[in-house]
Amino acid sequence: MSALPEFENHSQQEIKYTTCYMCACRCGIKVTVEDNKVRYIQGNRHHPINKGVLCAKGNAGIMKQQSPARLRQPMRRKPGTERGAGEFEPISWDEALDMLSTRLQKIRETDPRKLAFFTGRDQMQALTGLWATQFGTYNWAAHGGFCSVNMATGGLYTTGFAFWEFGDPDWDRTKYHMLWGVAEDHASNPIKIGLEKLKRSGGKFVAINPVRTGYQAIADEWVGIKPGTDGLFALSMLHVLLKNDQFDWDFLVRYTNATQLVVQTPGQKGDGLILRGENGNPLVWELEQEAFVDGTQVDIKPALFGEYTAPDGRPVKTVMTVLAERYLSDEYSPENTAKVTGVPADQTERLALEMAHVAFKETIELDIEWTDSWGRKHDKVFGRPVSMHAMRGISAHSNGFQTCRAIHLLQIMLGSVDCPGGHLAKPPYPKHVPPGIKPAKECAPNTPLKSPPLGFPTAPEDLVIDDDGNPLRIDKAFSWDAPISNHGLMHMVVTNAVNGDPYPIDTLIFFMANMSWNSSMNTAEVMDMLRAKDENGEYKIPFLVVADAFHSETVNFADLVLPDTTYLERYDTISMLDRPISEPAAAADSIRHPILEVDRDVRPWQEVMVELAGRLKFPAFTKDDGSRKFSDYKDFIVNYEKEPGIGFLSGYRGKDGQTHLRGEPNPKQWEAYIENQGFFMYHLAPNQQFYRYANKDYLELAKHAGWVGKTDPITIELYSETQQRFKLAGQGLYDGPQPTKQEHKDRLTQFFDPLPIWHKPLEQTRIDEDEYPFYAVNQRPMFMYHSWDSQNAWLRQICAQNYLYMNRGRAESMGIEDMSWVWMESHNGKIRVQVKLMEGCEPGTVWTWNAIGKQKGAWGLKPDANESNKGFLMNHLISELLPKKGDAIDAITNSDPVTGQAAWYDLKVKITPVDAPEPDEQGSLPEFETIKPAPGMTEAPDQLRYSTHKPVHLNRSIRDVLTRGSLDEEK
Repeated sequence: MSALPEFENHSQQEIKYTTCYMCACRCGIKVTVEDNKVRYIQGNRHHPINKGVLCAKGNAGIMKQQSPARLRQPMRRKPGTERGAGEFEPISWDEALDMLSTRLQKIRETDPRKLAFFTGRDQMQALTGLWATQFGTYNWAAHGGFCSVNMATGGLYTTGFAFWEFGDPDWDRTKYHMLWGVAEDHASNPIKIGLEKLKRSGGKFVAINPVRTGYQAIADEWVGIKPGTDGLFALSMLHVLLKNDQFDWDFLVRYTNATQLVVQTPGQKGDGLILRGENGNPLVWELEQEAFVDGTQVDIKPALFGEYTAPDGRPVKTVMTVLAERYLSDEYSPENTAKVTGVPADQTERLALEMAHVAFKETIELDIEWTDSWGRKHDKVFGRPVSMHAMRGISAHSNGFQTCRAIHLLQIMLGSVDCPGGHLAKPPYPKHVPPGIKPAKECAPNTPLKSPPLGFPTAPEDLVIDDDGNPLRIDKAFSWDAPISNHGLMHMVVTNAVNGDPYPIDTLIFFMANMSWNSSMNTAEVMDMLRAKDENGEYKIPFLVVADAFHSETVNFADLVLPDTTYLERYDTISMLDRPISEPAAAADSIRHPILEVDRDVRPWQEVMVELAGRLKFPAFTKDDGSRKFSDYKDFIVNYEKEPGIGFLSGYRGKDGQTHLRGEPNPKQWEAYIENQGFFMYHLAPNQQFYRYANKDYLELAKHAGWVGKTDPITIELYSETQQRFKLAGQGLYDGPQPTKQEHKDRLTQFFDPLPIWHKPLEQTRIDEDEYPFYAVNQRPMFMYHSWDSQNAWLRQICAQNYLYMNRGRAESMGIEDMSWVWMESHNGKIRVQVKLMEGCEPGTVWTWNAIGKQKGAWGLKPDANESNKGFLMNHLISELLPKKGDAIDAITNSDPVTGQAAWYDLKVKITPVDAPEPDEQGSLPEFETIKPAPGMTEAPDQLRYSTHKPVHLNRSIRDVLTRGSLDEEK
């Protein structure tokens, strides 16, 4: 019998390796290319992130490359047409860059802050931040303030690392895992791999989420909590641990500030600050000496509990005493918290004691010799095999920062921080608490900023405000509105710029930021603001530049469109200076390089920024004679050094490419990465892998690599003196800047606290909750990411319409049937949506998939596509500013008062049926005008098919071979 037919001519194919960009996971992919087309995309088995596993998004990268929504050429708004009308004319790149660089040069020479540059879900913030710093504008930030700044800040101000990209559970050793508020879109492949390991080894998996979907569906125990109450639940479990004496006494004494002494002088300056000696070091009470001593000394025995009188007569208590007094209060008892969280008291108590049992009765011991920061030798590493992971469901609330701190506090009390079986840091973390970078606050013509636009305030002196206390940044980050807004407030840029508050701007650049649609708090309001004009008929935002690869809703509002490439068509770095792909036991970074030749008149945004930097003669991009240092982005990545030997890529440095982490530039660095399948890994030695906050060998390596600035041990902070300084400023008890507006005083006094607190989400305190009884949240599915992928022909087959999901029993009690249409209304808007009923949903919660809904005509979809006729966004219901409640409160962002995190999970709504709907009442509302296709774009097809070969009916062909011995040519 003849052999089976060969469907692949491998001699015409080439295998290339790169990094996926279908979400922020950044998995390694193996791409088979034939005739400048993608034949297959597979997972790279050797890659540290996904180890060969690939999700639906990654495989569907083929159809992203085939998207009819791809922009094809630079464009400008036609003269005389209105912004938002979508009337564009093609221009050349020379025209586009001349137009932009001329405008930017004038701004830089006069007032650099008149440029605002905000980026969406990009993965090169080290470059965009450097560009903004060199331009001299502090009006730069990325997507984090809309997404997960609470997660990052909560960890970096507590343990020196955080969840998600900052750290991972020790999946190989953990025995008990709690997953808090995590949807399936982030890190889906690593989490799937990890959960499989956990369940195979017999560990317990507890999921805390109002909705049981995705990861939660395979949990051993699902806790259907009420949204926004996770922090109270965590603190209630802490109450149980304290009440039962279940905490790691030695860990707290050795590695945290639990023994430091807190001044107890209410109503006086200095109240709540740490007692310090003349050298500024914290003091502790030494039990054997019975005296106050420098708490940084080695081999002392400090008191964990106790009240004392300081040498200057002030009363003091240990941090642990203050902590215990607070959380042992009945306010945090499971019986009382159950009324708020919806989690039964017995379940709260049992889960806390289960974790304690695993931590203290199933401790792991590894025979690893290591040296601590004080030079003491140890022959073992001990692990508390309890791990946690959290994400946006925790972060996107106005109480999210404190909730994140509360979850970290649970880990600290159990001693499960950067130890075997616990929550492990990923290089370049942990950092010192908090990291030492302060945000830039001085801006001058033709002058780079003295520090990056974003940083980590530790006191009111670090705020970016003028002498009168007014914000200096257009998004009001690092002001009294949001003092510790480490990622900025991208969601407030348009509102503030249109209002000229704190000042008008000239040019706004958005890169990959769909701000007129799903990346705004309220879509319709932002659309109106982008069109808003002053009394002279001029746009309040004079010039809007949009750089994107696809025809998003926001492109429609641009004055200048700069078309980007796809991730398969460009060079790119996933850098140790930014958001690397490290694993807990290895530092790792990666690249992208062109897999396909570009078939459109588009350029990578990386190249555009390097070109503009050269034209504008940024000092870091210019030689002494005024000529350019770098010919292009590739040249920049190879030769730019943040400091001697430290560049964007940490692997294959030195002239011969044999030096790693730090070394002189290697002209063949790109080639070395490509040869190694697009990534680099530096494996930590066993003695460097744990207790990295106090691990001498690790901290010396971290300083050598530029990850930390000093080798001093990193003190884990249960008690945040930074928080107390801001609280004192609100109380008028601080020697330094203090707010003058009452609402700012109130926010600092109520929401800043040295120990984690729980408070009701802010919007919910200013509405009638009886009128709006349902919590309303959204999450992203594992098979889609933001608005990028609901244009994808393959992924659309999985889901082309989102529904409003409700608890079946609750809905039926209201007379709402499955698949019926309902009105969903908040204090700020009203939409019409279709309902699906399910059991796995907390009864008082409704939810949907985010970013499925589209504006008609956007993203290369036909106007009658399900996404724009039946799909919807909750954004139409969310308010950017906190609602007024019969008071004179100024316009304050609807965000976390500490970090500025957009509080889009605080939404509450009412649901009413659409009675006996007519056919024209069975689509989603509101509707917006249909977007016109951009010049050069192909017409949206009815069906989008893709194949590199003529399709073959595989079953029929094999059957013919088996029965006839050859292929029937007609078939």
